[in-house]
Amino acid sequence: MSLRHDPAEPADSAQDDGTPANGEGLSRRGLMRWTGAAGLGAAGAALLPQSALAATPKGAPAAAAARRGTPALPAFDPVRPPAVPLAVRSPYLSTWSADDNLAGTWPGFWTGRTTAMVGYATVDGDNFLFLGDPAVDSPAPRGMVQKSLTVTATRSVYVLTGGGVELTLTFLSPVEPGDLRRQSVPLSYITADVRSTDGHRHKVGLYFDISGEWASGDAGTKIGWKQEKVNGAGGASVTTMSCTPADPTVIGEKNDMATWGSVVFSATDRPGLTWQIGPDTTVRPAALKDGKLAGTSDSDQPRAINDHWPVFAYHFDLGTVASRKESAVLSIGHVREPAVAYLGDRLPPLWRSHWDTWQSMVSDFHADLPGAEHRTASLDRRIRREATAAGGARYAALCALALRQAYAGTELVSRNGKPWAFLKEISSDGNMSTLDVTYPGVPAFLVTDPEYLGLLLAPMLDYAENGGWPKDFAEHDLGSHYPDASGHNDGNEEDMPVEESANAIIMSAAYLDRTSAGNARTFATGHYTILKKWADYLVANALDPAYQNQTDDFTGFIGHSVNLALKGIIAIGAMSKIAKAAGNTADAASYLSTAKSYIAQWVDKAQDGDAGHLKLAYDQPGTWSLKYNGYPDQLLKLNLIPREVAKAEGDWYLSRANQYGIPLDIRHSYTKGDWEMWTAAWLHDHPVRDYLIDSLYDFAHSTPSRVPFSDWYDTIDDRPSGGFKARPVIGGVFALLSLRS
Repeated sequence: MSLRHDPAEPADSAQDDGTPANGEGLSRRGLMRWTGAAGLGAAGAALLPQSALAATPKGAPAAAAARRGTPALPAFDPVRPPAVPLAVRSPYLSTWSADDNLAGTWPGFWTGRTTAMVGYATVDGDNFLFLGDPAVDSPAPRGMVQKSLTVTATRSVYVLTGGGVELTLTFLSPVEPGDLRRQSVPLSYITADVRSTDGHRHKVGLYFDISGEWASGDAGTKIGWKQEKVNGAGGASVTTMSCTPADPTVIGEKNDMATWGSVVFSATDRPGLTWQIGPDTTVRPAALKDGKLAGTSDSDQPRAINDHWPVFAYHFDLGTVASRKESAVLSIGHVREPAVAYLGDRLPPLWRSHWDTWQSMVSDFHADLPGAEHRTASLDRRIRREATAAGGARYAALCALALRQAYAGTELVSRNGKPWAFLKEISSDGNMSTLDVTYPGVPAFLVTDPEYLGLLLAPMLDYAENGGWPKDFAEHDLGSHYPDASGHNDGNEEDMPVEESANAIIMSAAYLDRTSAGNARTFATGHYTILKKWADYLVANALDPAYQNQTDDFTGFIGHSVNLALKGIIAIGAMSKIAKAAGNTADAASYLSTAKSYIAQWVDKAQDGDAGHLKLAYDQPGTWSLKYNGYPDQLLKLNLIPREVAKAEGDWYLSRANQYGIPLDIRHSYTKGDWEMWTAAWLHDHPVRDYLIDSLYDFAHSTPSRVPFSDWYDTIDDRPSGGFKARPVIGGVFALLSLRS
C-alpha cells in the first residue's frame, strides 16, 4: 500500500468548519479568532493526541478548551483563510492548504489538484506528522498539535508542538516592490525553526518531501529527475532536486499546469542534511526508521508520476535542540524557458536577464533569505499599519490575505531586453492579459509598486499599436489562453467595447498619477494616439452604452447600463489627465468638459424617480446595482460624481445588505468582493464602507468552501459562486488603501 492517498482533485472542497464563537465578548463584527479542527483528514485526525480531539465541540473558542485543561485548538491571526497560501508566486507556482490544520490534508494547486508535500518531525525517537496526509504505515507517527496560524501579506506562519519542542513553519512567498530582479524569481521559501519548550534538550530530525504531482496536471505524465549540488558565486551551498516532464509541450497547459519546465526543490546545506529520490513507500519509512536518507536517486526513470509515486525528499538531522532554535531552509519553484509566447515570439523569463542558469538563481535565492525576510517583514508591517489606518483591523486582514494572490496571477518576462508583465485570467477563461481582469486588481499594484502596473499595460498597448488588432475599441485580451498571447487579429474575441476602452484609459491615467513626471510624459506621449482613439470612441458611445458585454459577463449582456456608462464617463475624464501629461492642453480641457457634461446627464438619466438611488439601466425603473465604477473618480481626484448622489447610493446599499455583503445588483444574491472594496473606497466617508469591510471579512473567515480567496460569492449562503478562486482581481481589496498611498 502506498504511503499516500490517491490524489484528490476536487474543484471545491466544501467541508463545514463550524460557526464563529459568540462568547468572550466577540460579536460577529469583532476581530474573530474562533477555532476548530474540522476538515482535518481522516488519517491526520487519527494521529492527533486524543486530548486534543476531545478538547471542545467544533467551533468552540480556544479559551474554553484551556479552561478544561486540554490543548487549545489553533488560533488564527488575523483571519482564518478559506485556503492558506503556501507557495504562491506565479500562475504555475500556486499551492495552498485547504484546511485549518496543516496535517491531515494534502496541499493542492489552486485548482484543488493535489501537489503533495509531507512533513515529519522526529523528537527523541518519536515521529510526528505536521504536513500532508500520507496513509499511516509502520512506524506510525503521532500528529503535532497546531497552536496557531498567522497570515501576513507575504507569509503563512504555523506554530506546532509535540514531544517537548515547538516547530515554527513559515511559507514565505516574497513580494519585492521596485526590485524586478528579485520579483522575477519563481521560487518560494519554506523555513522550519525548532526549539525546546520544556527546559530539556531533545534530539530532533525533520523530514520533507514533495511528489512529482508538482510537475504536471496529469498524474499519468512521465517525468525524469536529477539531484545536484549548486553553489553560485557569492551564493549559498545548496542541494537541489528537479523533475521535468519527459515529453514536454512548450507553451502548453494541462489542467492549468504548465506542460514544460522543471519543478525545483532545494535545501540549504547544513550538517546532517541527507536526501533521496524514490517511491514514497521506500523513502518515507526509511527516514522515519533510520533518521536519515540514503543519498540515492531511483534509476527507473522516466516514469509516470502515479507509477510508485516518486518523491523528492530531504531529512535534516538537527542534532540536540535546546531553547535556542535550530533551522532548516528549503525552497520550491517552477522554472521554464521560454516563459510565454507573444504574437509567435517566445519570450524568456525576466530572471534569465540576471542569471545564466536556474541553478545559480536558486543558490542566490537561498543566500538572500535573511535579506528577503527583512524586506518582506517591512512590507508586511507597512501594509498592516497603513491598512489598519485606512479601514481597521479587519480591512488589514483582507489586504494581508490578498497580496500574494494578486501578484501570483502575473509574471515577468523579457521582450527585446525590456521587462514586461503578463497576467493570467485564473479560474475563469484562462485568457492572456485580460484587460477587465487586470483592471479590478490594479489597486494592489498602485499601493505596492505602480511601475509594475506600467509593465502590465505595456503588452496590452503594444498589441493594439503594433500587433494587428483590427477594431476601433480596446481588445478584451491578448490571447484565448495563457501562456500564448496569439492575439485576435481576425477580430474574433469576447468584445467589450466600452468596458475595455475605459479600462485601458483609467489604468493608464492611474499609472501616470503614480509614476515620475518624466515617466508620465514618456508614457503619455508614446501611447497618446491609441489612447485618444479609444477615448474618442467613448465620447461617441459611453453616455448611453448599446446592448453589449461588460466585465460582469456572468450576468449577461446589457443595454443602457448605468454602471458601464459611469465607467466610460470617468475614462473620458481620465483622458484629460493623459492629455495634460502629454502636453496637449486643448485636448485636456475638451475631455474634461465632455466628462462634466456627460456626468450631469448621467445623473438625470440614472435616477430611479423619487426612490433616491440609481438604476441598473436607464430603461429599467425599480432596479439598482453597486456603482463600483465610482472608485476611479476618487482615485484620480476627478470629483465628477456629486457627493449627494454618492451619499444617497450609500444609504440605499445599506438598506439592501445581506449577512455576507451587498448583492452586485437586484437580479441575484451574489456579489463580487473586489467590487465591494471598490465601492467601499468610493464611499469611504459613508457608514457603508465599514459594513462592506466587515461582511467581506466574515465571508473569508467563515465560508465552508475551502478554496483560495474567491471574489465571486453568495451574500446569503457564504459560498463562492461559479468556481471563481485564486484570481488576481482580489488585488481590488487594496482600493481603500490606494486612496491614502
